[in-house]
Amino acid sequence: MAADPDSPEQRRLLWRCRRGMKELDLLLSRFARERFASAAPALQGDFAQFLELPDPDLAAWLLGQAAPPPRWQGLVQAILAGPSAAG
Repeated sequence: MAADPDSPEQRRLLWRCRRGMKELDLLLSRFARERFASAAPALQGDFAQFLELPDPDLAAWLLGQAAPPPRWQGLVQAILAGPSAAG
C-alpha cells in the first residue's frame, strides 16, 4: 500500500478501521496510519484479514480481556506496540 495518506487505498483501510468503539477505532486507525505502509507484506495481509473479524473478538484481544488465538498473537502485539515499534 502506498504511504500517501490521501491515497484511495489508505482511505479505504482507515474506513475499515472504524468499528464504532472508540478504543478499537484509535488502536486500529493508529496502526493503519503509522505502521501499515512500512509493515512486511505478510503483516499487511494479516491486518486486512484481521479487520474482517467480529468486533467483540477484536475488542477482547486488543483491550486485554482475552488472549488472542496463536494465529493473531503477533499482529495484536504489533498493533499494541504503537508507532515506535519496527514493522
